[in-house]
Amino acid sequence: MTPITRSHTYRLVHKGEKMSNLRGKVALITGGTSGIGAATAKRFKAEGATVIVTGSNPTTLEAARRDLSGIEVVASEAGDTMAAKALIESVVAKHGRIDVLFVNAGIGRFAPIEAVDETFFDAIFDINVRGAYFVMKHAAPVMSDGGSIILTGSVSGVQGGVARSVYAASKAAIRSFGRTFAAELAPRRIRVNTISPGPIETPIFGKTGMSKEQLAGFMEMMMPQIPLKRIGHAEEVAAAALFLASDESSYTTGTELFVDGGMVDG
Repeated sequence: MTPITRSHTYRLVHKGEKMSNLRGKVALITGGTSGIGAATAKRFKAEGATVIVTGSNPTTLEAARRDLSGIEVVASEAGDTMAAKALIESVVAKHGRIDVLFVNAGIGRFAPIEAVDETFFDAIFDINVRGAYFVMKHAAPVMSDGGSIILTGSVSGVQGGVARSVYAASKAAIRSFGRTFAAELAPRRIRVNTISPGPIETPIFGKTGMSKEQLAGFMEMMMPQIPLKRIGHAEEVAAAALFLASDESSYTTGTELFVDGGMVDG
């Protein structure tokens, strides 16, 4: 069999024969039943991957099983470290390996400092930080050499903002994980990168604890900070995730890709 070289790939593409970026890959997406996770799951599936998504809300799980054709939907609590271990073990038992891990599960809740209590703090850190860390910890040993881990961060991880002290800190931890895991897993050529979105039109806005009036005020406040003057779409984040999941990003690790309409300058 003739090996496929770079020049051969070029000829195939330019003859109109679409190359699949993720053919034969096994991809696990936590928090994949709606929003960015669901959009990414659809994109990965279209590119040839076997895709497994997780969620914990019974309503969104049922909707995902109905709407995400050809994608495996699994109930798993993102903030539960034992559930994370069981999830990885079940995926490997069924599929043999994990090639792509997209750590996307997270919550966004905002409150001024004086309104933050331990319950509020723990809820965010349990899912956004603890859950993210331990799903990576359990996945790393069974991932394919040369695989890809993608983390969902946020522009809040590098910007100050009113009522975002706990959420922003949780996303700052994620961008730190992206760098440290990248260094530790480099000998196995496992790339670890972070996507940090700006305001994206997803169901998470309805879970922030803000009223409709507060949410409208928040969006009005954000708009002048976005050079492109619009809210992003989940599919635009999915496109960035596809790049980082595929071999097209083979020399990219430990980096942070902002999908934010220009909010963060460098």
